[in-house]
Amino acid sequence: MTRERTTRTTTRTLEPGLALDVDALIDDPETRIVVCCGSGGVGKTTTAAAIGLRAAERGRKTVVLTIDPARRLAQSMGIDSLDNVPRRVKDIDGSGELHAMMLDMKRTFDEIVEAHTDKERAKAILNNPFYQSLSAGFAGTQEYMAMEKLGQLSSRDEWDLIVVDTPPSRSALDFLDAPKRLGSFLDGKLIRVLMAPAKVGGRAGMKFLNVGMSMMTGALGKLLGGQLLRDVQMFVTAMDSMFGGFRTRADATYRLLQAPGTAFLVVASPERDALREAAYFVERLAADDMPLAGLVLNRVHGSGAAQLSAERALAAAENLEERRIVDQEDGKVGVRNSPETPATSENPAPSEAPAHPEDPAATSDTAESGAPHEPGPHEPKPEPHEPELEPHEPVTDACVEQMTAGLLRLHAERMQLLVREQRTRDRFTALHPEVAVAEVAALPGDVHDLAGLRAVGDRLAG
Repeated sequence: MTRERTTRTTTRTLEPGLALDVDALIDDPETRIVVCCGSGGVGKTTTAAAIGLRAAERGRKTVVLTIDPARRLAQSMGIDSLDNVPRRVKDIDGSGELHAMMLDMKRTFDEIVEAHTDKERAKAILNNPFYQSLSAGFAGTQEYMAMEKLGQLSSRDEWDLIVVDTPPSRSALDFLDAPKRLGSFLDGKLIRVLMAPAKVGGRAGMKFLNVGMSMMTGALGKLLGGQLLRDVQMFVTAMDSMFGGFRTRADATYRLLQAPGTAFLVVASPERDALREAAYFVERLAADDMPLAGLVLNRVHGSGAAQLSAERALAAAENLEERRIVDQEDGKVGVRNSPETPATSENPAPSEAPAHPEDPAATSDTAESGAPHEPGPHEPKPEPHEPELEPHEPVTDACVEQMTAGLLRLHAERMQLLVREQRTRDRFTALHPEVAVAEVAALPGDVHDLAGLRAVGDRLAG
């Protein structure tokens, strides 16, 4: 009974109502933004690139924005390097265009400063040591700058479709939380206190600073150092006019992600932790009114002999192995060349084998001296001598059965993997039956060129 249930599970296919139609999604002119999100290591970058390529080859002008530092996207698209400017990808089949870019977090921050302040203040900000540290590695800066870059690309109205590969962070929720975290930072008590001198101005401002920070300057000075504290104060003073703009743009980008023209694709592998993260993200998207298109289940394994269950394969392997043990001939199979086998008249030892009486090598002087025999003028030249090959052991029925048993065990392992993957998928679909799913079969190797991305796109489209 258990075996039959296992067989049905491994061959079950998705119901038509639950299948995600990727081609319909990217062909829809109303779809302007596709955001690929999920936990790390599930193939978000490859999925985003494959969707961008497929959309371009189906006629849309597409740009793919990646935040992946591994540079796999550039390699797969045949581009030497990616930077903060979209680069056109060559060798695209179809009437569309494909462009790709990689987020440069610091450069994006610099562009914001240069675009929203005058030259003198921008120079002061860009040269400020605290700003340089903040723009290069402050927690959440990468996610926020990804949101900023998405807002910039969308505002140009230059692209039919923008495909976003979210940052490779520990939690896939960081991308959505970045504007809120930055807003909390800008509205924090420390920032308000540091901004106070700039708002009051002059000596009164310095007096207010001395009074307002009398309880915290000493501790911060010891912890951070007086110079760093002064750098922070100067940075906040220079950035005062920009803080409102940060919040405004963050809110606008957040609303853009909620708009009907945006589609979120949650990418996961058929593993318990990845699908647990995917389920949590689905619930978060629903809570924030973000439009979810569906789940991309990546690297799904299959078998061409799914009708042979793991139990039946293991039973057949055990049967073959037991037969091989029982059916050995007189207990001497495989020991013919063993050193314990005594030499007989029918099977003489190599050192005792008699030489053939008519063999010239056995009676000639050359055999004793070791020198090669040179044929005389009237003697025929000998045929060229081919080196003797060591004899191979014959392929016996026992060898065939052993190999067959090994293959059956490998198949059993694959079927057990399929059952585990199907079980994790069933748990997800039971929790979220409303989520459409596209399964992507695992490729035999890594994706490193356009042909590989097309193969992924074909699997995405079913």
